[in-house]
Amino acid sequence: MNRSPLDHGRLRARLAEGEPTLGTFVGMASPVAAEVCAAAGADWLLLDLEHGAGGEEQARTTVPVAASYGVPTVVRVESAARIRIGRVLDLGVAGIMLPRLDTAAEVREALRHLRYPPAGDRGVATYNRACRFGLDPAALEREGEILGVVQIESASALAEAEAIAALDGVDVLFVGPRDLSNDLGVPGDFAAPVYREALERVRKAAAAHGKACGLLVPDGPAAAAKRAEGWTFIAIGSDSTLLAAALSAVLGEARPEPRDHQETHS
Repeated sequence: MNRSPLDHGRLRARLAEGEPTLGTFVGMASPVAAEVCAAAGADWLLLDLEHGAGGEEQARTTVPVAASYGVPTVVRVESAARIRIGRVLDLGVAGIMLPRLDTAAEVREALRHLRYPPAGDRGVATYNRACRFGLDPAALEREGEILGVVQIESASALAEAEAIAALDGVDVLFVGPRDLSNDLGVPGDFAAPVYREALERVRKAAAAHGKACGLLVPDGPAAAAKRAEGWTFIAIGSDSTLLAAALSAVLGEARPEPRDHQETHS
């Protein structure tokens, strides 16, 4: 096989085998930031088009620069609209993350956009990176290489976690901690029993159907704890949050401790 920035289903295969993986969200709209994250050793990058600073054009540069380090790029699309999914698939991404879908029926419809007719309704073209610019038209027959990540971000989606996990084309159930905790009435309280029970339900639903489970965590220790629990698609922060935290810590170490201006007098 010729050298290529395409993942050719390797990430999907690793997760199907139960291999734990660690990645990070990329939202700074900077190919250099993406390259730094890839160079640092992430297993995958998650280009965030829902909350990130850039748009679909970022996939054009992120995919090859990450691939130069052997790191695949998954894209969280801004919506489950057919054209939004198709655009980034044509740019050769390794997978799609679908945000804020509340039912198995909604997920089933969105998954059609990842497949060519007759199984789906993805637009057919070969003059793009996904088909090596017309040099690999057989790529049209390898659509099963695409990783399908579905977010569980609401009480409604949680109620259908088992049905969503059972769908063909869903490879990962991914919890959005902030969205889900908010929707469960415990915003940001990740120790709340109702939230912890929700995580366990998602993990078990994924395991019951041979799918991977993932979520976003803030740091390395949290990621290690989730790996020990069986989570295998773990995102550690983002390019911006990790940079901010690292610089904040360094500045805190470099600056002197605040002085106590209250002096005692004899």
